[in-house]
Amino acid sequence: MNHQDVVIIGAGASGLMCAIEAGKRGRKVRVVDHANKAGKKILMSGGGRCNFTNYSIEPDNYISHNPHFCKSALSRFTQWDFLALVEKYQIPYHERLHGQLFCDDSARDIVEMLLSECRQYGVTISLNCSIQQVRKQADGDFLLDTSQGPIQCRSLVVASGGLSIPKMGATALGYKIAEQFGIKVWPTRAGLVPLTLQPDDKERFAPLTGIAVPCVVSDPRRSFKENLLFTHRGLSGPAILQISSYWQPGQALSIDLLPDIDLLQLLKEKRAQGCKLKLQTVLGEYLPKRLLQALLGDDSLALIPANCADKQLQQITEHLQAWTVKPNGSEGYRTAEVTLGGVDCDDVSSKTMESLAVPGLFFVGEVLDVTGWLGGYNFQWAWSSGWCAGQYV
Repeated sequence: MNHQDVVIIGAGASGLMCAIEAGKRGRKVRVVDHANKAGKKILMSGGGRCNFTNYSIEPDNYISHNPHFCKSALSRFTQWDFLALVEKYQIPYHERLHGQLFCDDSARDIVEMLLSECRQYGVTISLNCSIQQVRKQADGDFLLDTSQGPIQCRSLVVASGGLSIPKMGATALGYKIAEQFGIKVWPTRAGLVPLTLQPDDKERFAPLTGIAVPCVVSDPRRSFKENLLFTHRGLSGPAILQISSYWQPGQALSIDLLPDIDLLQLLKEKRAQGCKLKLQTVLGEYLPKRLLQALLGDDSLALIPANCADKQLQQITEHLQAWTVKPNGSEGYRTAEVTLGGVDCDDVSSKTMESLAVPGLFFVGEVLDVTGWLGGYNFQWAWSSGWCAGQYV
C-alpha cells in the first residue's frame, strides 16, 4: 500500500500550487493526473504565453452563487505574491490591456517554475494515472484505487478542473467525487465561450468572418468594453467571451459598435454643415464597409445627412450603437475557457478549502463554483485557492 499524507487529484495550476505549499510544510505529497504531462492547460493558455495573473484582482471579477467565498483566498495569496515567485525565477513578462500579465517567451516557463518548486519540496507527480474509485475508510483516511495501484492518504485534494476543452482531457471526476460524499454541485455550463447566432443572423453576418471591431456589449447585468470578432459560427472576441459567462439562453445582447462616439450628435452636425456625402462615406471612417452593409443596407447607406430627418438619424444611430442580437447558444465546452458552476462553496471552508461535512477532503481551483473573468483571473483563483489548501492539508 502506498501511504501519503496528501494526494492531489490534478496536476494543473491549483493542484501544483497546493502541492508546493503542502510540501513546504514537510507533508508527503503525491499529485496524480490521467494526462501524460503536468500543466497541460497552462501550456496552451494565452496562445502559449499564459496570462498568469492580472495587476487588478477584485472579488467583483468572479462569478459564484456565493460571491463572498473568493475574498479570503484572494486576499491571503495575492497577484503580488505570485508575481514574486515569477520574478524569483526571473521569468520575463509583460502587461497587455486591462492589467493582464503574460510570459514574454512561453507558458512553459510557468510550468517549469511550478515543477521546480515541486521537486524542491519533495512532491511526487504520477502522470498517466487514472482513478477508478475513492473511498473513505473507518480510520478517516482516503483510499484511492488507481491505474497505478492503491494509494492511501490522510488528506485528499480535488484539483481536477472543470469540463472546458475536453480534448485536453477534462472530465467530471471532481463533481462525481463531491456528489459521492453528499456535497452539492451546482449545474455547470460553458463560460468565456464564443456565442452562436440564430440561422437568419448567421447567414446575414457570415460574410463578416474575420472582422474585429471595438464595442461595448451589454446584458441586463454587465457591460464589457472590448473587441468583438465575427466568426463563421457567430460572435467571439474578448467582449463576447466576457459577456458569455453572464448571458442566459433566450436573452438579447445590446452592442454599441461606436463606443467612443456620440453618433447622433455627429450626424446632426454633418446635417447642419450641409454635408452632401453619402452615409456610406461618413460612417466608413469609423466602421468597415461590409459591417455597415450588413447592419444598414444599401438604401440607408445611400442617404445624405443634409437631407435626413431626426427620425432617420435616430434609426441609423440605434442600428449601430444599440444593435440588439439574440444569440442562439454558445459553442459549448469544446472552445470554452472555463466552466461555470461546480462544487457548492457553501459546503466548503473559504479559509482552508476543506469540505465542511467531510474532514480531510479539499476542493481547489475550477472545480469549485468560482469563475473569473477573462484576463488572468482564473489562474489567480487557482494560485490563491491552491495556496490556501496547502496551508492546511
